[in-house]
Amino acid sequence: MIYTVTFNPAIDYVVHTDGLKTGGVNRSSYEEIYIGGKGINVSAVLAQLGVQSIVLGFTAGFTGIAIERGVCSMGIEADFVRLRSGNSRINVKIKTDAETELNGQGPDIDENAVNELFAKLDRLGDGDTLILAGSIPNSLPDDIYERILGRLSGKQIRTVVDATGGLLLNVLKYRPFLVKPNNFELEEMFGVTLTSDEEIAEYAAKLQKMGAKNVLVSMAENGALLLDENGSIHRRGVCTGTVKNTVGAGDSMLAGFVAGIDSGYEYALRLGTACGGATAFSDWLGKKELIDELLAQLD
Repeated sequence: MIYTVTFNPAIDYVVHTDGLKTGGVNRSSYEEIYIGGKGINVSAVLAQLGVQSIVLGFTAGFTGIAIERGVCSMGIEADFVRLRSGNSRINVKIKTDAETELNGQGPDIDENAVNELFAKLDRLGDGDTLILAGSIPNSLPDDIYERILGRLSGKQIRTVVDATGGLLLNVLKYRPFLVKPNNFELEEMFGVTLTSDEEIAEYAAKLQKMGAKNVLVSMAENGALLLDENGSIHRRGVCTGTVKNTVGAGDSMLAGFVAGIDSGYEYALRLGTACGGATAFSDWLGKKELIDELLAQLD
């Protein structure tokens, strides 16, 4: 079974308007509501691929109930820890000639709630996959990723980490199966500027030497580079299409890669690229029909 963790899920309220004036009343042209969070995005794309997963994390208040219902409506099993106070966040995205975002803070997560999550994670067994994706809310300890991977280190679990900076670097000692920085995050971690595939591969290899088995570097319009655990480099360009949306494209690539890994690294990277492209060419997360179309394009 695949498990994804979303520490701070959200309702994304997207408002389209012809213009935005501060200090006055604005009216929308139309609105969209989505359930947000990197782990949820991964699970949603896995569902499009017919791959079952379970979403873990924290929810609170009436917005938390809406998030749980929204996740279930996508055909995904949810097993959130329900917090006793607060509300899950609402992120407001105003789209006009430019995009303005106002992201909520989210509820406080105490140690008792963290222990409840740990109890759920303890049920994972050999052969399961755990995906940790994204930043962590302020109320969680900075070492939460380390504590989770350390707790599970005695089991044969595929762990996947999509995070930045110390969150990623500090878990490498637990030899995660896959890490997925983008090229800018890779630059930031090592304090360098990377201008070629050779340089990106060189610093991906540094992450590998620090413990990561496989390193997948996403590079937006420049595609992706994978350094696999056997030392082989795999390179993919992007799909052809009109970009409408960048939110969730990296999560979609991760979902496709995980879904395809049992068929080999080349196929996993190709499926990941198709999933990332399908989201980039859609108003929200990519759907199966477009994923299949782009996969055939890559073939």
